[in-house]
Order: sequence, then C-alpha cells, then structure tokens
Amino acid sequence: MNRLGFKMKLKTGNEKEYKSRHDRLWPELKALLCDSGIYDYSIFLDRETGILFGTLKLRPDHSYHELPSNPLMKKWWDYMKDLMDTNPDHSPVSIPLDEVFYLE
Repeated sequence: MNRLGFKMKLKTGNEKEYKSRHDRLWPELKALLCDSGIYDYSIFLDRETGILFGTLKLRPDHSYHELPSNPLMKKWWDYMKDLMDTNPDHSPVSIPLDEVFYLE
C-alpha cells in the first residue's frame, strides 16, 4: 500500500461550491477512482488560507498514474477549473507532500 499527500489551492469564495460538488461526486468518477486503486481518499480545507490538503491510499496494483489521460477525469477537471488554481490542461495544481510521520 502506498499513501500520498498533496495540497491544492481553492479560489476565495468557493468553499461551499467545492464541497457541494464533491458531495455530489459523479458515480462514474467514484468508480473510476476506485478501479484505479484509490481508497481511503480525503480532502481537507484550511479555511484561513484556502489550501486543500488531500490524502489517499493506493492498492499495490493501482493504475493511478493513468488517470490524467482518462476522458472522465478531464471532464471533472473542466467542471472544477473555476473553483481552484489549475494547470493549462485544467488539472488542479497539485503539490506533492513528503510524509514525515505516520502512526498506524
């Protein structure tokens, strides 16, 4: 099992809409994420800074790195681009974080 942590940036004033869109996560996107080996996935918001902190676990046989080329993933990014800092391909600017401690 691999664990990943990363941060993203939410644009000011989009906190409620960001949560609302994730509360209504498309079932086909949820299936894609799960089928790609992702589980135990959480996103936290620092309301003071707009920083989103994500953490997820990957199954050993994951295909996580193939997600950026999936049309459904690209559709989700396009749907979310107005709420957060994004790259030219509309993927969220996502900065990997180094794990320094873990208590199991």
